[in-house]
Amino acid sequence: MTKLRGALTAMITPMNADGSVDYEGFRTNVKFQLEQGIDGLVPLGTTAETPTLDEAPGSEEDKLIEIVMEEVKSFEKKTGKKIPVILGAGSNNTKDAVKYCERAKKAGADAALVVTPYYNKPSKEGIFRHFEAVSKVGIPIIVYNIQGRTGLNIPTDLLERIAELPNISGVKEASGNINQMMDVIAQIKSKKPDFAVLSGDDGLTLPLISVGGDGIISVVSNLAPALVTEMTNKALNGNIEEARKIHYRLLPFFKAAFVDGNPTSIKYAMNFKKMPAGPCRLPLVEVTDEAKKVIENALKECAL
Repeated sequence: MTKLRGALTAMITPMNADGSVDYEGFRTNVKFQLEQGIDGLVPLGTTAETPTLDEAPGSEEDKLIEIVMEEVKSFEKKTGKKIPVILGAGSNNTKDAVKYCERAKKAGADAALVVTPYYNKPSKEGIFRHFEAVSKVGIPIIVYNIQGRTGLNIPTDLLERIAELPNISGVKEASGNINQMMDVIAQIKSKKPDFAVLSGDDGLTLPLISVGGDGIISVVSNLAPALVTEMTNKALNGNIEEARKIHYRLLPFFKAAFVDGNPTSIKYAMNFKKMPAGPCRLPLVEVTDEAKKVIENALKECAL
């Protein structure tokens, strides 16, 4: 199992003006991430607009997986540096989540990111059995806890039970609750040191690391991978003062990157900086004029 630690980018999916996937733009973004020193990549997550991507064999999702794995393997061969790839594999249909985890394993990904089943609101036992099913695939699983998108929080006692399953390797904690994150570290990570506790909120990266967390699955690093990586690794190496300087430099953009939703806000920022991003697919639409001003001002304030 590759240790998941540091800054990992929850990658956007760039689109062309007609709404088709911009594959060359995606390749450009992957190369940019690798050249800027990112610690890992997370394609096909929420930020990738995965619910709107075609998943039939040989279609959009498969092509994106092919590109990211090709570029990462080429980079690893050239540099000797290991870059973990965590493929999004979530669904509110357990059968589909298993299928996506099998796809991630076949593609050679290092782990699969599996979100709490959304919309159908299962019981604690149902959530446990969902993760039990994906754990049997044989690829490391990162549990994705984000109540704001799923309607359900995974409480620490339930996560503790899930963490005892084979192949459960960590959690992306996007509950926004630092007290819960500390409980996860105290009750689970203290017993299982290799259990990765990753922030799902850019603004909580430094606080989480300071209490024993392992890093961030970041949205902001789509645009500023070098800075987010530097901040994260300085904090992990105990240089909190230097990490804090970067944290406060980036703080306006940590907020602006979600001012009118995700990935709408980060895509607007990337378009503004002439990076491959393009439009979003419905039901997501371009950010409001007011949000554009907030994003542009934050980029200026943060010197990005």
